[in-house]
Amino acid sequence: MKNIRDLDIKGKKLLIRVDFNVPLDEQLNITDDIRIRGVLPTLNYALDENAKVIIMSHLGRPKGERKPQFSLAPAAKRLSRLLNKEVVLAPDCIGPETKAIVEAMQPGSVVLLENLRFHAEEQQNDEGFASQLASLCDIYINDAFAVAHRAHASVVGVTQFVEQCAAGFLLQKEMDYFHRSVSNPMRPLVAIVGGAKVSSKLGALDNLMDRVDKMVIGGAMANTFLKSIGHDMGKSKVEDELLDTARELLNKAKRLGVKLYLPVDCIVADRFEARAESKRVTVQEVPADWMVLDIGPATTVLFSEAMESAKTIIWNGPMGAFEMDAFSRGTMAMVQHVARSHALTIVGGGDTDVAVHKAGESSNISYISTGGGAFLMLMEGKKLPGVEALEAKN
Repeated sequence: MKNIRDLDIKGKKLLIRVDFNVPLDEQLNITDDIRIRGVLPTLNYALDENAKVIIMSHLGRPKGERKPQFSLAPAAKRLSRLLNKEVVLAPDCIGPETKAIVEAMQPGSVVLLENLRFHAEEQQNDEGFASQLASLCDIYINDAFAVAHRAHASVVGVTQFVEQCAAGFLLQKEMDYFHRSVSNPMRPLVAIVGGAKVSSKLGALDNLMDRVDKMVIGGAMANTFLKSIGHDMGKSKVEDELLDTARELLNKAKRLGVKLYLPVDCIVADRFEARAESKRVTVQEVPADWMVLDIGPATTVLFSEAMESAKTIIWNGPMGAFEMDAFSRGTMAMVQHVARSHALTIVGGGDTDVAVHKAGESSNISYISTGGGAFLMLMEGKKLPGVEALEAKN
């Protein structure tokens, strides 16, 4: 996979795929611009080389229709402020008007194309649509790790029609950090896996089991593992159809000599609400009509001890319903322990990075991945279509 530095981009038209799928409030103001800031190194490098910078992204789920609330206008405004340069928002991502705007660009200028997903062909990886995108540029750069797991026209299809393709600094950085943390880690390697469903992370759990020294399992997915070894989890979220699979994974850990940690106590509530009555119990004492919504203090100590000797920590998924303050302590405590460890720490997944930022510890994490789905696919040991497309051009 070539890097943007490997190409002569001086004065060339660069089509750069980024992820500006930023959160907006009801007034369409950006509430978190970390995804825009993440690609500034690539954009500034291109501008320093006097390239003509054409940026494309999606926002939200307009489902192939032009909807004003999904316009990239707020992103254009914020990017203009961050670059201290005018950013022209094209009326569309394809078409004669957009083509004319691009053709009129001067070296060092910036154009942001309107939302790719205003066209259903984007997610269909339509060749005709990809060809129209490609016709805008001399060189294609992918700097959108968060969508690199999607075989979409702006990620995969476009590479068929552009001779020179490469990765931006953000995509390269994501791949390098993941390689350092999983493919060639400093050991001991500890994986922390949480979140709601075993089913969504089954591939990741199975693949990581062959690579890690220790595995910590928390969040609602731990309920399935606990029930598989005989604990009554009350009304907690459990995937009963995966109880046998959970037992198989526990046996695999034992067979491979992987130390696997499950919760020993938890915070339970009588209903899934912020104001619900709650209490701490051991995992053997979950009341029949209550549900587990967080790990308990003893579990926090156990999990922190599992990390003490780690040289590399990879974390995906919260320890409980941390969006409610009453059930956030477990996740927040884990953020503190990970942040204060002396290990290389990589955090991935939308909910997990939200927790890190909420705790104010983002500066103390070695690397926070920008892509949940792409990060998870790498954890499963799979290739990312966006990366494969770039490698195929080399």
